[in-house]
Amino acid sequence: MQDDKRNKFYVTTPIYYVNDVPHLGHAYTTIAADVIARYKRLNGFEVSFLTGSDEHGQKVQQAAQELKVEPQVHVDRLHTRFRDLWTRFNISNTDFIRTTDERHKKIVREILQNLFDRGEIYKDSYEGWYCMPDERFWTEKDLVDGNCPECGRSVDKIKEHNYFFKMGQHAEWLIEHIQANPSFIQPESRKNEVLGFLSKPLGDLCISRPKARLAWGIPLPFDDDYVTYVWFDALINYISALGSQDDAKNGGFWPADFHIVGKDILTTHAVYWSTMLKSMGLPIPSSIFAHGWWTVNGKKMSKSLHNVVEPNLLIDLFGVDAIRYFLLREAPFGQDADFSHKALIGRINSDLANNLGNLLNRTVSMIKRYHDGKIPDPGETNAFDSLKDDFASALPEIRKGYDELSYNKILERIWKLVDAGNKWIDVKAPWNLFKTDEGKKELAPVMYHTAESLRAIAVLIYPFMPHTSEQILIQLGVEGGPEKQSLDSITNWYGLKPGTEMQKGERLFPRIEEKQEQKIQETLDAASKNNAKPKTDSKDGGLADPISIEDVMKLDLRIGKILEAEKVKKSKKLIKLKVDIGFEVRQVVAGIATSYEPEMLIGRSIILVANLKPAKLMGIESQGMVLAGSDDGQIVLAGFDKELPLGARVK
Repeated sequence: MQDDKRNKFYVTTPIYYVNDVPHLGHAYTTIAADVIARYKRLNGFEVSFLTGSDEHGQKVQQAAQELKVEPQVHVDRLHTRFRDLWTRFNISNTDFIRTTDERHKKIVREILQNLFDRGEIYKDSYEGWYCMPDERFWTEKDLVDGNCPECGRSVDKIKEHNYFFKMGQHAEWLIEHIQANPSFIQPESRKNEVLGFLSKPLGDLCISRPKARLAWGIPLPFDDDYVTYVWFDALINYISALGSQDDAKNGGFWPADFHIVGKDILTTHAVYWSTMLKSMGLPIPSSIFAHGWWTVNGKKMSKSLHNVVEPNLLIDLFGVDAIRYFLLREAPFGQDADFSHKALIGRINSDLANNLGNLLNRTVSMIKRYHDGKIPDPGETNAFDSLKDDFASALPEIRKGYDELSYNKILERIWKLVDAGNKWIDVKAPWNLFKTDEGKKELAPVMYHTAESLRAIAVLIYPFMPHTSEQILIQLGVEGGPEKQSLDSITNWYGLKPGTEMQKGERLFPRIEEKQEQKIQETLDAASKNNAKPKTDSKDGGLADPISIEDVMKLDLRIGKILEAEKVKKSKKLIKLKVDIGFEVRQVVAGIATSYEPEMLIGRSIILVANLKPAKLMGIESQGMVLAGSDDGQIVLAGFDKELPLGARVK
């Protein structure tokens, strides 16, 4: 990390694809970036912290078409899911950029025109295998068993003219840069992956898509028949948020100190983005840190496996700071980590309730009892400086941890100080000192240093747990909040003013007892059941168990046409349909109201499971099931590209 004379710091997350539903992985990346941003502010830096949403591409266009709305309307609805979640997680980003922002589109077009004018972009015919879900071309040798090497799904052979960025010419330069700058790609294992990728010939990058195939994107400034490839568009957000290329050069924030990304998009950042910047004449980022994935029971989170951890529910059940602490404490940042609610509850009870919460409660109650709720005088003796020395000696280790983004090591070191505070109380035993006149002379400085250790801990945990930090300082009577403190105040010690009256505050981290844990598990089980969907072939794998052809033939699938549609009262998801299947009209209740308005459905042909036993939903009988798929939370009704007779069987 570069701490140069600019006294400015720039950290980014990826911009998240707007069609995605925010999940634990998104939260993990964003919280990690928030922690380093808050830490730099404590060190007096002016911080630019960027996050945002990626809103162009084929998947967005298709989803909008299915919903019969304009793509811009679609993304305007969806991007707020990320904004709202970051507000809930107390994320301190200074900017939120959208690739549909005019400021972004303007800079993308300026950069494209500049590169084209300088001969860095050229037009050529291209034939290759195209993966629509990933919106990416592959060569024959890239394919794995004939499928996309990234997502495993089928690819289509496409031949067309496109524009290409001369990425391949920068391969040797990039290899040399990576080898000469050990901190450029972190952790070390990821650096080796990128060097392995660069050991093969680096081709040029296709940066356009014909409007005839994909219209939803930023038009090329030099050829209006094409739009910009979504990755080339998206990566430029790190510059467009700062203004023009000249603004990036002269504004003091560029190059970025940290791009924090998931390991699955490291190549695009380390290779695509670096070579783009090289051609643009801009310095490349100081560091790209690619962290691991969260798994559940050793498996990557997947909607098809019903094991996706929903962050809003976690906040509801456990609180924001407990989640922020757990995610960065449980495993080294950079490695994969396995999530379990049991492990989370264990951390809450041991680290937060028994250790930190206990230290705060003991300190506040004893100062109220022994000193009328006012911070006592530390006295003039140095006999009580051992606690101060513990904190001073820990600070260099903590600073080093931030340089390496070793979040779990930082928290582990801070919690040794929490333990030291509790041990200090146990050894000094203020309750015994209070019993004698001689002991009372020692009581005030003992309690002052106890309270001061809490102030120091509040400062240290602020980047990770901002609300908890604020609450501790409020109870200690400290004015101005954590950011008015500084890390230097820990070394200087004596930050609390004697005589300051302590304030009432909320109880932090009560233990989760067995009965409460059972209720939490019931809530989680119910949420999992409500969100469960039939297992399907997906990007993450997870096919359902095999069945025989006889099982398939038991299904009586019929073509039907929707005659009437109305929302079911008191339900956000259900629509009541009247469906003509040729020989009769069926009443069907379908959970599609989040993706379709009733008036959009009338006259539409659908596929109905006609031999399903009738069932009652919200008291309304449903005489069949409508077939549909799901694309990142958006329901898409199944159908055919050609009209078939009503009642025709589907085989």
